[in-house]
Amino acid sequence: MEKAKISTSQLFILMILFQLSNSLLIPLGMKAGRDSWLVILIAAVVSIFLFFIYRALYLYYPSLLLTDYTEKLIGKFLGRILAFLYILFFLYCAARVLREFGVMLLSFAFPETPLFVACAMMILVVIYTVFKGIEVVARTGEMLFVIMIMLAFFLFLLIAISGLIDVSNLRPAFEDSSKVLNTVFTETLYVPFGEIIVFTMIFPYLNQAKKMGKTGVAAISITGAALAFTTVLNISVLGVPLIERSLFPLLTTIQSIQVGGFLQRLDVIFILALVIGGFFKVTVYTYCAVIGASSLFDIKKPSKLAYPMGMTVLFLSMVIASNYSEHIEEGLKIFPLYAQLPFQIILPVLLLIIAFIKNRKKE
Repeated sequence: MEKAKISTSQLFILMILFQLSNSLLIPLGMKAGRDSWLVILIAAVVSIFLFFIYRALYLYYPSLLLTDYTEKLIGKFLGRILAFLYILFFLYCAARVLREFGVMLLSFAFPETPLFVACAMMILVVIYTVFKGIEVVARTGEMLFVIMIMLAFFLFLLIAISGLIDVSNLRPAFEDSSKVLNTVFTETLYVPFGEIIVFTMIFPYLNQAKKMGKTGVAAISITGAALAFTTVLNISVLGVPLIERSLFPLLTTIQSIQVGGFLQRLDVIFILALVIGGFFKVTVYTYCAVIGASSLFDIKKPSKLAYPMGMTVLFLSMVIASNYSEHIEEGLKIFPLYAQLPFQIILPVLLLIIAFIKNRKKE
């Protein structure tokens, strides 16, 4: 670990930026149709319980990273293997997010630009930020969070006054409760809410650990409310059939804005906000992979790993799928079952049970 500290307010901002990020870009919970907003709210509530599992592990080992206390819980050999797998998991998640934002930039802003160039531009900024450390990441988040809030308020206000909202698209509601629950536990719980597992690598940097519980619950609740509200907007403006055919529904919604016959093509503002969110998500994932690897392999200066890890993320973003449709297919059917479910839920629960038993024996 580097010698650094962040405040609970900085953690709060990082968690919100991290969770919103590509969640505003992709359609969430659309298996449930008009009830997708309800899926998001339920997933947010369930994820609060997940957060307290991560918090409980941190309280047992407050000065250690997730990749450190795995050795103490399941032994040096298995612990180091599990730590290495978590590092790979963080790198792969960073690559997926980078790929999504690269495709978005090409689709709406730079259609003639190669995907590699678009992703490389973002990863270079990420590498520089990771090199500077967690305090710089947190302070940058504080500065850009205000800009994000202002842009979001401005865009949602324009949607409201543009006359695009049709609440009849939201009816009938609560059609199939089984479909809602199935979507929660097969998709939406993992992205974005289960992804907060990565913050187990940042908790030891907190200077006010006692306030971590309230901070995490507040960040998850606000994120869930914001994403549910965004989904309601998308459905009321576009309708479910159009959302299901759209790669980036909120972007399509914002492109529909026309106020007074002259105020239009506001997608540039939204793309700016999305790039800010995407930058933070890729940065947090890459930073946590860097400090995890430096701890695992006993590297004294974690910043030395910023460049090779960043290049690894860039390479992975190019090879994980041959096209965006395949990328989405993997993200919905393969990745949740074989990676997110074990790394976000099953393994943390097992680690907490082992930690409870070991510490009870000590007492």
